Amino acid sequence: MIGLDAVASLAPASDSRAGEVLRLRREISRMQRRRSEHALIPLDPAFASLLPEEGLQTGTSYTVSPSPSLVLALLSTASRKGHWCAVVGMPTLGVEAAAAFGIDLARLILVPDPGERWLAATSALAEVVPLIVVAPGTRARDADVSRLSARLRDRGCTLLVAETPGAARWPQSEGTIRLHDPHWHGLGAGWGLLSDCTVTITAQTRHSPRPSSVRVQLPGGHGAVEAVATELTALPPLAAVPDAAPPELLRWAEAG
Repeated sequence: MIGLDAVASLAPASDSRAGEVLRLRREISRMQRRRSEHALIPLDPAFASLLPEEGLQTGTSYTVSPSPSLVLALLSTASRKGHWCAVVGMPTLGVEAAAAFGIDLARLILVPDPGERWLAATSALAEVVPLIVVAPGTRARDADVSRLSARLRDRGCTLLVAETPGAARWPQSEGTIRLHDPHWHGLGAGWGLLSDCTVTITAQTRHSPRPSSVRVQLPGGHGAVEAVATELTALPPLAAVPDAAPPELLRWAEAG
């Protein structure tokens, strides 16, 4: 079984990184799985209306905002249902935050700083891990992306590619899932503690080009995803004046 320690040392400064990749491949071969029989990767119910199928399609890739909270929220439900997950190239992703989102750390693989080996690590993990998040450290050649996409289809793996500023759009992407309009709560006039953050999540896919958005707390008060309650948009109607009220009272009410 591989977990947090199996790939943690894939760093660009390490002379043994090639050996670590080989060791990772051996571990993957040992736990080789068949192609996923699931057509969708489940999402948190708060995200259900974002995608037409209410889940992530297997064998495809999506472009997502590089927000750690969004990444953990997209992994959380799949992890709770027993799926292995991996995150490549995001050294600031916190393990405690992952646990707060309900992610099973025993089935979470982290490759914090693979450097130029990010594509090799992602390709190797796609053999056995059904859901992977990667923040590309360098630009990938079209041929390499095509080979990775073929592996995703063959193994039924879903890849979430975190956008990086100035980088070109990830080719062959099924759609985008972006976080915007964050609004933190809990601070007073220069004092207080941040309690939660309300954000908008917008998704758009090739088969559903019209964007869909939801407003959620990310993180919520308990550290995970929480749907934002529907706000009142109209005042309740005024109480009706009793039929037995005297005429002068009715005239006074209408005049007021």
